Amino acid sequence: MNLTRLMILGLLASQGPIHGHEIKKIAKYTDVSEWGGVGTGAINRELRQASETGLVRAVAVQQVGRRPVRTVYEITGDGRRELSALRERAICELRFGPDSLAVALLFGRAQDPVALDELLARRRELLATTVAELDAERAQLVSEGRIHGLDSALFRRQMILLEAEIRWLDEHRSTVTSRRD
Repeated sequence: MNLTRLMILGLLASQGPIHGHEIKKIAKYTDVSEWGGVGTGAINRELRQASETGLVRAVAVQQVGRRPVRTVYEITGDGRRELSALRERAICELRFGPDSLAVALLFGRAQDPVALDELLARRRELLATTVAELDAERAQLVSEGRIHGLDSALFRRQMILLEAEIRWLDEHRSTVTSRRD
């Protein structure tokens, strides 16, 4: 799944023609590399490949002051079809990535159960803090009118996922840390 391509085509479809630097700014502003696995360093390369394969086309070249020359791209019909296919795969295919917690618990639980319990308590604290920070950020962005509807719902989705892990820890922490000799 090429999430960088999905992001680029999605931005071009929703915002109209823009240049790669603007796409990078949006990627950095939204911190998509952290939560979405989109590498900001791959944006220019992906734009070139998308241009070579006809998914996007250059519509203008801009230079503002002494800044570098920037190529403005727009999505093509083939790009819209590719965006549709990528979006469908991203939404409908279940993907499970590396789970460091599961690896640590499955293979590292034979260690000191008291220390493990302390680590799990720290994890729970971090999760709760993150939920509170996400909620505060979501509320601020909503109050500033910078996000609405789906954007706010996506913040809430992430919070629900984190809250589910908190509930799991609350329900199973004693089971996880108990010794089975």
